[in-house]
Amino acid sequence: MRFLPAGENALLVQLGSLDEVLSLHASLRAKPVPGMAEMIPAAETLLIGFDPYRISAAELAAEIAPRDLSHRDAGTGREVEIPVDYDGQDLDEVAALTDLSRAEVIARHTGTPWLAAFNGFAPGFCYLTGGDPALDVPRRATPRTEIPAGSVALAGTFSGVYPQSSPGGWQIIGTAPVPMWDLNRDPPALLAPGDRVRFVDQAKAGRLRSQPARPSTPELTPPAARWDILAAPFPALLQDAGRVGLADQGIAASGSVDQGALRALNRLLGNSPGTAALEVLGGGLRLRATAPCTVAATGAPRQMQVNGAPFASHRVIALDAGDELALGPADSGTYGYLGVRGGFTVEPVLGSAATDTLAQIGPKVLRAGDWLGLAGARAEAVQPPLAQPALPRPGDLVEIEVTMGPRADWFTPQVQAQFLAQDWLVTPQSSRVGKRLEGQPLQRDARELPSEATPAGAIQIPHSGQPVLFLADHPLTGGYPVMAVVAAHHLDLAAQVPPGARIRFRARAPFAPIIPNPSRGRT
Repeated sequence: MRFLPAGENALLVQLGSLDEVLSLHASLRAKPVPGMAEMIPAAETLLIGFDPYRISAAELAAEIAPRDLSHRDAGTGREVEIPVDYDGQDLDEVAALTDLSRAEVIARHTGTPWLAAFNGFAPGFCYLTGGDPALDVPRRATPRTEIPAGSVALAGTFSGVYPQSSPGGWQIIGTAPVPMWDLNRDPPALLAPGDRVRFVDQAKAGRLRSQPARPSTPELTPPAARWDILAAPFPALLQDAGRVGLADQGIAASGSVDQGALRALNRLLGNSPGTAALEVLGGGLRLRATAPCTVAATGAPRQMQVNGAPFASHRVIALDAGDELALGPADSGTYGYLGVRGGFTVEPVLGSAATDTLAQIGPKVLRAGDWLGLAGARAEAVQPPLAQPALPRPGDLVEIEVTMGPRADWFTPQVQAQFLAQDWLVTPQSSRVGKRLEGQPLQRDARELPSEATPAGAIQIPHSGQPVLFLADHPLTGGYPVMAVVAAHHLDLAAQVPPGARIRFRARAPFAPIIPNPSRGRT
């Protein structure tokens, strides 16, 4: 085993094969190490989160190193058939890469059963292995910003079906009409590790299967106490502390990108720390209260108006029935949080009210004409006004601390130094998934990296050499090397850096693999 740093509270265990990954995963499930948190298996690695106040990375490595890797997890072993229309935009490119004809690519994709190995990237996305070795193809040099739901794709020795429209760098060879992820199904994911999958060419079958009908959603009656959304020119999303503990099912935590701002908001209002609030971008959000309520806004500082009268953010405001609240643009930073004392009436999805924009899980994006019910839950006393944070503005240079690794050694020392020495421009293509950075491109190892877990704050380097800094809605796994991971105390700040500002990264220490330290071993 090789142990690599993946931030301050996670390590990446490099193993020799997928079988060894699944063996270690099964061993740690059966006998977890105290202080260990979530695990995310991948092709040749296992990402293990831990509580740094209970155990260090070196101590955790010492607990893991002696584990027996001979155990094999059999999984569910179901037989699943997936119909495919082989109309993918990369089918000709795959044929050229493999020296096969289009018909031969299709025949080899359908002719061998695939094994569902592990979940990742997005809920319902399962990495399938064991197909025909001739279909081993590289990822695309530059990931697409959007791949349609149902796309059947290849990358390396894996195949998979995209459950939702999302960014991705796999080679698309077809379309599957069967939903891979459906919250109206139990379980929502069509595939589970251990399933055997066979793709069926619908051109030969003579027809495409229709997508199963989904139950219609009943229209809800607006409650008496609510906010009516009058205008929402930018996305307004409900966010809370996130879905912790579901990473092994391919579900990221999501939640607010600035967790400190959400906690500050709820302290102001007397709510419990994880109470859901509206995460807002830009200005122009207007709403009307239909009942008396107490509101506040934190995060990116901004001016607000109640019935035209100005108020500053980071203080409590009382609204009467019929009052209209309008939010101006952020004075600095990017993300703001608007909440109400007692919280909103919102139906949790998988235990959380967070809206995951990549996985498309959680409450819908709020638009003009929508409403939010006021829960009026029990709350404590409201707090005095808070000082507005000094967040970055376009043109500013922001220094962000990082832990180098887990894949810094895929880059020469000179390229690592270039990564740390230059200023990176935050581009307008940034989102809750990640911030796209622009600068002098980084030259990286030409090898293909087998898909592996990516924590929040990971700075991934695709073939273009332009970094992507992952935020709350990041994919759980990816196939591009992670140069560094943002320090936990700077993750909120990194999320608030607006387009047009620049980031300079500062390493906490030079990159080095983790050496197991058995001084406090407990195995």
